[in-house]
Amino acid sequence: MKIDFQLPRMVLVTRKSGLQQLLENHGTLAQARFYLQSRGQTIAEYQEGFERFESAFVQVLQAIPPDQRRTRVDRSDLASFLFAPDDVIVVVGQDGLVPNVAKYLRGQTTIGINPDPERYDGILCRHPPTAMPALLAWMHVHSTAYRLQKRIMAVAQREDGQRLLALNEIYAGHRSHQSARYRLRLGGEEERHSSSGVICSTGTGSTGWARSIAQQRRIMEPLPQPEEPRLAWFVREPFPSVRSSTRLDFGFLHAGAALQLVSEMGEGGVIFADGIESDSLTFLVGHSVDIGVAEHTLNLLVPS
Repeated sequence: MKIDFQLPRMVLVTRKSGLQQLLENHGTLAQARFYLQSRGQTIAEYQEGFERFESAFVQVLQAIPPDQRRTRVDRSDLASFLFAPDDVIVVVGQDGLVPNVAKYLRGQTTIGINPDPERYDGILCRHPPTAMPALLAWMHVHSTAYRLQKRIMAVAQREDGQRLLALNEIYAGHRSHQSARYRLRLGGEEERHSSSGVICSTGTGSTGWARSIAQQRRIMEPLPQPEEPRLAWFVREPFPSVRSSTRLDFGFLHAGAALQLVSEMGEGGVIFADGIESDSLTFLVGHSVDIGVAEHTLNLLVPS
């Protein structure tokens, strides 16, 4: 009996280039060029970046077998895209695209391709386009050249079941520069706060926002590593007053533990993940949120 073996679908995740955004805003290349020139800028850099990306993207496409299913998804469409359990995710672009897609995944293998090393650091998108054939070959024969790195994620779950996943960090606070007012609960202790909000960071996020806070406050404890099931949390600029305290302002969360925040804000309270304010949860009076280590990881294919 013949068995119909179907190759997994390749989902190529990209975002609009600076040139494409200019064309959307101004209609034609000539109008976009005129707009930039009138402000002392040139369009050459945008064109060069677009051409480098297109060249890299073609290399990625050519490496995929012709009989293998593939689809392309723009970052703006991720929230409505239906991922299959056996999809292989190929992120082509800057590192920030990986957190954008990570929260919609549930264990799918993810590959990061850096199309422009002169513009992008390549911390999460570590592979050049030329590595695509070897990366695809790894799917069939798990060589020692690559391994799946299981990067820990954070989860924020509100009292009504609404939740957000984050590869870098969860932020809870006020959406403007006003003080965030809430009660913080951890391990049987509780404290009322007035602050610039709370950051809860994974090991992946520990190289970004969390690192900046830790250095500013001269926190010497080592921050989590990307595959370590531990989160670091920070209260930003806690303010002491007759109603608020500052004793509970920093710590770590291991798997199974939760940091609970109870909102005391009548307006403006928000929870968002990885800096994406457009995809957020409201956090007002009557709302509480538990933040901890997520049960899912981002399975990122990296060099061994």
